[in-house]
Amino acid sequence: MKKRLDFWDILLRAMYTFIGIGVVIGIIIAMRVYVVDQFAIPTDSMRPTLIPGDYVIVNKLIAGARIYDRLDFKDGDPLECHRMKGVRKVEHNDIVIFNFPINRSKYKIEFKINYVYGKRCIGLPGDTVEIRNGYFKNNNYNGTFGVEEEQRRLAETPDSLIANTVIHAFPFDFRHYGWTIREFGPLYVPQKGGLVTLDTINFQLYRLVIEYETGKKLRMNAQRQLTLGGEPIAEYIFQGNYYFFCGDQVLNSNDSRYWGFVPEEFIVGVVTRITYSRDRESGEFRWDRLLKKVNK
Repeated sequence: MKKRLDFWDILLRAMYTFIGIGVVIGIIIAMRVYVVDQFAIPTDSMRPTLIPGDYVIVNKLIAGARIYDRLDFKDGDPLECHRMKGVRKVEHNDIVIFNFPINRSKYKIEFKINYVYGKRCIGLPGDTVEIRNGYFKNNNYNGTFGVEEEQRRLAETPDSLIANTVIHAFPFDFRHYGWTIREFGPLYVPQKGGLVTLDTINFQLYRLVIEYETGKKLRMNAQRQLTLGGEPIAEYIFQGNYYFFCGDQVLNSNDSRYWGFVPEEFIVGVVTRITYSRDRESGEFRWDRLLKKVNK
């Protein structure tokens, strides 16, 4: 004969069930905050390495997880967080998920919590990056960046076949330097403690970073003198570290070539593996991409 459960037995079992569910939910949240998270790839910019419909694992232990000092962020609020100690720093050729840094309407560096990009690291803090005949170059790295075949395709495509909105590069300095996505730089990537001498042309390269760090306007006055918050300035020491990221499909990628540097604190984590992938039109499961490792 089965023992009939009384009210207290039922209540205790319900409590244990709810506690168990709460523990599981807590573990999942903690894993996503401190260890790994998953993001969807929506565009072709990282093709062929990553394609639309891929879902990727982002390892937060590599660079260290960000811990927000407050959770009531609104778009445009200053980012208040600290980063846990990571296994290592971001390295050349890592594919990194980061918060997109630019408010296009205000043309300034601004934090937006749920707006993330995934691109390949071309420049670390303190590096000098260039593009020569479509190929990425870096003074501190001798290897190949990204997909060489895509850079070769850019090198072999005539300027006349590339739209003006595509060929002109950050920060629209073809007016001053003649830079394009085929011939670009050299450009110093800001490093904490690094000093840059400013002039009436190159200040545009670093204006967004300097204004982000100081909260003051960097301008050239009527006497062609540079001022920061109204005070004369001839050089600047950077307060933080920044990165230069680009997509593997160099003819179709909205990346640092067009909008510049990403603050270190905007980095979410490093992509290590494709979880799974589905064709976005047909819904077909791509078995060949299941748990596929993403190589540097």
